[in-house]
Amino acid sequence: MSELTYENTLRELPTDNGVLRYHEAGDGPPLLLLHGSGPGVTGWRNYRGNLAVLAEHFRCLVLEFPGFGVSDPTDEHPMTAAPKAVLRFLSGLGLQRVDVIGNSMGGIVGANLAIANPDVFGRIVTIGGVGRNLFSPGPGEGINLLMDFTDDPTRERLLDWLHSMVYDRSIVTEQMIEERWELATEPKTLEAARRMYGRAAMTAGIAAAAAGDKPPYWAMLHKITAPTLITWGRDDRVSPLDMALLPMRTIPNSELHVFPNCGHWVMIEQKAAWESAVLAFLTR
Repeated sequence: MSELTYENTLRELPTDNGVLRYHEAGDGPPLLLLHGSGPGVTGWRNYRGNLAVLAEHFRCLVLEFPGFGVSDPTDEHPMTAAPKAVLRFLSGLGLQRVDVIGNSMGGIVGANLAIANPDVFGRIVTIGGVGRNLFSPGPGEGINLLMDFTDDPTRERLLDWLHSMVYDRSIVTEQMIEERWELATEPKTLEAARRMYGRAAMTAGIAAAAAGDKPPYWAMLHKITAPTLITWGRDDRVSPLDMALLPMRTIPNSELHVFPNCGHWVMIEQKAAWESAVLAFLTR
């Protein structure tokens, strides 16, 4: 396989609600990869290090969610826009059933879709994020730092948040800081982030959920029928490990793999071990 670069994997899919951009690599059964949230995030940045290994076995499709500066922007809350984008994306490519990997927000998007559309995913892999705090305070340290940055973006706040994402701080390089800063402070991307992670928006969202009659997604995880691998960093300070207990217990056909010396970005910080576990699960 030739070297996978940003340019030679980038694709565009026009839809009735804007252009969806994505990265494609490999042949074989389709594997959808959904990225997380946070300042300067993209699907490429989440999964670029894993793409070559996964593409040896799958047709990898790394979707860029609207509202994060790569696909066309959205006026909706990014979490509301994301599942709609996934369904438009799959329909546009003529795919009825795929395996899926979701990092943090991407895992929550995948879980919500699997609850509402049991046939859309063959197998599910999540990376942190899915569930709810049982013993640890919520929101967690990393989410609080994310809200601080979103309300008042500075390089110092960005660095504080990036450090909360990892166990090994050496992963946070100057290149990472600069590329994250550039995208996170782009006006439309920052506006979308504030709809999601501004402290006022977060507080209002929590209050609205508490006052409503609709059950939260984590109370519906028992409806997921697809085999599910839950992966988690033992030292995650964004979504602490106790959050994994609820999905591990309530998703009927689920298993949990915890990686030591690892924060929120399991696929980056424990790259080889995570790829091994995921491929064993997806090709079983």
